Amino acid sequence: MTTTTQTINKWLITITVMLPTIMEIIDTSVANVALPHMQGSLNAGTDEVTWVLTSYLVSNAVVLPMTGWLARLFGRKRFLITCIILFTISSLLCGAAPNLETLILFRVLQGAAGGALIPISQAIMMETFPPHQRGMAMAIFGIGAMFGPIIGPALGGWITDNLSWRWIFYINIPIGVVAVIMAGAYIFDPPYLQRGRMTIDYWGLIFLSLGFGALQVVLDKGQQDDWFNSPFILACSIVSLVSLLLMIRVELRHPHPIVNLRLFKNISYAAGVTIMFVVGFCLYSSIMLIPLFLQTLMGYTATKAGMVLAPGGVATLITMPFVGAMLQKYDGRKIVLCGLTTGAVAMFIMRGFTLDASYFDFVWPRVVLGVGLAMTFVPLTTITLATIPREEMGNATGMYNLMRNMGGSFGIAIAATILARDSQFFQTQLAAGVQSYALPFQRSYHALKGALLSRGVDTVSADKQAMAMIYANVRRHAAMLAYNHVFWYVGLAFVGIIPLLFLLRRQPLGKGADGAH
Repeated sequence: MTTTTQTINKWLITITVMLPTIMEIIDTSVANVALPHMQGSLNAGTDEVTWVLTSYLVSNAVVLPMTGWLARLFGRKRFLITCIILFTISSLLCGAAPNLETLILFRVLQGAAGGALIPISQAIMMETFPPHQRGMAMAIFGIGAMFGPIIGPALGGWITDNLSWRWIFYINIPIGVVAVIMAGAYIFDPPYLQRGRMTIDYWGLIFLSLGFGALQVVLDKGQQDDWFNSPFILACSIVSLVSLLLMIRVELRHPHPIVNLRLFKNISYAAGVTIMFVVGFCLYSSIMLIPLFLQTLMGYTATKAGMVLAPGGVATLITMPFVGAMLQKYDGRKIVLCGLTTGAVAMFIMRGFTLDASYFDFVWPRVVLGVGLAMTFVPLTTITLATIPREEMGNATGMYNLMRNMGGSFGIAIAATILARDSQFFQTQLAAGVQSYALPFQRSYHALKGALLSRGVDTVSADKQAMAMIYANVRRHAAMLAYNHVFWYVGLAFVGIIPLLFLLRRQPLGKGADGAH
């Protein structure tokens, strides 16, 4: 009877924790496509409206590493339900926000509540399933996690076009209500998390909030504000560096630290977190680069660019259950190796993108990347968290997810910077080769001018427009070369972390591992 109950509870718990996870992940990506509509509705500038995204990411980054500590302080069940309620209420307030300032304030609250949802859900999943089934558990969790980025932009675009941008927040309300009811019924605190009175690490809380908050602002706004040429970015960088160094000093001395940095003494965990940081770097930078390439250089609409990304997400969803099953029979490190290699191959294929490429030329390397990510995420998460004691699982999942998100922020910031600077570099090189007396230039120029004259354009205007069209073509080719360069770097990043796999500890296989903890 107990076994049956546990079996039923295992899947009920899975559904319960997946609901807030999907809700949070969708909300991270759903707002991106609605920014232009928010800008017009709230009478905000382009620089101002991007704070709708930045504010969410900053508060999210601050809460992620302290999730385990907060769960111990308040009780995990109570903390999870509180976060879902706060996320739901803040979603309602975001939808009803009368101006940009209040929207940003409510997005901060929403990001803080959402920051804890994924690591708590992941910790509960890791504890609910026995060790030999954790690969399958992380595969199920990964399917939910990947569902958000696939459906988020498309859902956000449809809602914004057909209803209003405010409804991208209102859709969280029914999901949040169901999630609260299910969490109240099926989630319980394990005995080892029911601790007595804890001393609050005030200095750790202050330095962590300042350090990660300022770092997220630097990464999100750095390229836009020209990095360290901006006094604001420079000040945020100094605040972040000093705060993080002081946080490390304080946390290593405190008896009940907000962030348990001693977990990094576990070499397998430290290596896994580092690999996940770089994988986040590669994933988020590629997701940013591909639609940008398609929309700016190929003339794709946002919908069509999404249709290029979607098959890769579907490939990930299909592959994840097979990877979860493989983890019960094969060494997870070898599966991660195959995943990283596949990811690198996909990026090297993308390095060959041209301005003459067809839709399927863009889709199939994205599918290859999707398969590689499925073979990386599931076993890497399982192996990294396998050696962590259950009482530290909340801390471990919080840091693990923080490093993935931070890797993504670094990836987007660095890719955008390299892209801008390489575009200028290649444009200078190509422009030097476009000589007015060269035969190819003369042919193109006269062909374009003749076409314009045949349409009734006067001679002076036709001359200027023909030159402008040649210059635009040079810029397009320069940008294409810059994208190819960045794809090459991302592929090298996949290859560069392969040696860290030797530091990962092999996870137990089979049912005999049930007593690992």
